[in-house]
Amino acid sequence: MARLPYDPDSPDEQSMLRQWKRWESGAKFPEKYKAQIAATFGSVTGAFFPEDNREARSQLQVVNDMDTVEIVARMRASDVDQATLDALRITVDRLCCEYAYMPAAQLLTEGRAWMGRVVAMLQQRVSLSQMRDLYALAGKLALLVGCVEYDSGDPRQAEATRRAALSLGEEAGHLGVTGWAYEMRCWFALTRGDYRGVIQAANDGITVAPHESVATQLYAQKAKAWARLGDRQQTEIALDKGRELLEALPYPDSIEDHFVVDPAKYDFYRMDCYRHVGEDDLAEQLAKEVIRASTDWDGTERAPMRIAEARITLAVAAARGGDLDGALAYGERALGGERQSIPSLTMVSSDLGQVLKANYSKAPDAADFLDHLRTLKGNSSA
Repeated sequence: MARLPYDPDSPDEQSMLRQWKRWESGAKFPEKYKAQIAATFGSVTGAFFPEDNREARSQLQVVNDMDTVEIVARMRASDVDQATLDALRITVDRLCCEYAYMPAAQLLTEGRAWMGRVVAMLQQRVSLSQMRDLYALAGKLALLVGCVEYDSGDPRQAEATRRAALSLGEEAGHLGVTGWAYEMRCWFALTRGDYRGVIQAANDGITVAPHESVATQLYAQKAKAWARLGDRQQTEIALDKGRELLEALPYPDSIEDHFVVDPAKYDFYRMDCYRHVGEDDLAEQLAKEVIRASTDWDGTERAPMRIAEARITLAVAAARGGDLDGALAYGERALGGERQSIPSLTMVSSDLGQVLKANYSKAPDAADFLDHLRTLKGNSSA
């Protein structure tokens, strides 16, 4: 028979013996010493003194009393109706379309407010499919907010928001959101001058979402990095892969959406690459096409940030061709827009600054423009 290893003169052992005897008499389980008693019998606490699972058994009985149809119906039950989800999706798409021209502060306020509304919806009872949809919509809003934060010169907050978008995309199983989170990583690295980081982030994103629209932009970001590294062959390879993928995709329903890649947007990336590798005629041709495709018939600029970079390309081509006045006119117009992505505009404007320093170092007008560029760069790093 098993014996308890206790010292009768020890208060602790005496207390353990009293609890043992009360348990044997059917009074109640020992409050202490369960592990020691179970060990005496070569067992473990959970087996020797099982927990009272009456509440769990009661819940299980409720489930057992339901048929399969009722269980599925309860799983699908939701406090959020489909009309609400559809309206939310339309609103998110609208905000992403307004990225190109809405004032950054206003877009940031609206984007964050709608993220708060999505979080509130997630606190309600929603079905599994609705939860995935809400996570995906929250992820797209986070992408948008992160882009505007970066445009506004807040890279640390933008990176935190990008990581949140990545997590939400992974939770929702939404490859588009996940892929764009990697594309933002490419963009951040590119404007910092971390070109190898761009290539690594692009490769990671392509691995995750190889057949999504965002993959074409990831290839384009790789091309921009290779162009800045001076590798013309790798630049062309990346551009060709992106073009082939874009050609195989259906034409997008909404080309205004910032997170959609359309042919005109791809020309915009090609323009940047060819400006860097010195193909001025081709870069100039693409810049004019970008401006034409981004401007309405009445002269309204639908994509002012894209047009600004196209004007910088025209300015670089003019400066290299000996037309200083034309270069400065294009450059000042590019820097004068109300809706700006400061890091991106600073990056492409530095190309013009290098040409002006090299070819027009003694021209007073060029010096004034370079001062403007230094001010812009200071705002970017503030």
